[in-house]
Amino acid sequence: MTTRTNYATFPLQLGVLILFAGTLAAYGQAKQNAPETSYQNDPPAAVDPSVPADTQSSLPVTAVSREYRIGINDVLTVNVWHEPDLSRNLIVRPDGKISLPLVGDVRAAGKTPPELEAELASDLAKYIKDPELTVIVDQIRSRMINVIGEVMHPGTYALTQQMGVLDAIAEAGGLRDFAKKNKIYVLRETSAGVRERMKYNYNDVVAAKHDAHDIMLQAKDTVVVP
Repeated sequence: MTTRTNYATFPLQLGVLILFAGTLAAYGQAKQNAPETSYQNDPPAAVDPSVPADTQSSLPVTAVSREYRIGINDVLTVNVWHEPDLSRNLIVRPDGKISLPLVGDVRAAGKTPPELEAELASDLAKYIKDPELTVIVDQIRSRMINVIGEVMHPGTYALTQQMGVLDAIAEAGGLRDFAKKNKIYVLRETSAGVRERMKYNYNDVVAAKHDAHDIMLQAKDTVVVP
């Protein structure tokens, strides 16, 4: 049996081959001219799954004032320049002191970071020429307040500086829609160990009425928003 070649299909096949070759050539040229992607940048920061996605990039970072007085249980970072063996994280002990190699026990409670820096530098100067160091308060655990009730983010907050009830409510994300603004109060423990209740009218304070004033908070105060 003789196979017959259909020469009538040659022009169509040739056209398909030419079109395919042209497509390959165009793709190669485009790839050659495309800008090169760089992978040398740092990878994106990890996302904390415990934090809502809409607040991941907007969480406030509060710096501790250099005038802050260090207290018991506060967490400090002491960095001694060019002395990694002396640099460390420290918790202020119940006796108000911290311990550092070469220096030994040093009282930290009651001092500001600059005051503690000066004392540590003076002590280290006996062993190191011209020591340079910094003291950073990483965590405040000695001066805390509570904000509870109808606020967006009830919880415990550090009293880093002079703070009134308005500041505390703002720190807690503001009031919820059904908060009873005229029935807010502050619980404060007296020297006798008794908790007294201090009334606070939010609307009057915000309106700056002459007989209304903000309550300046103290450590261990609790702001209650019904």
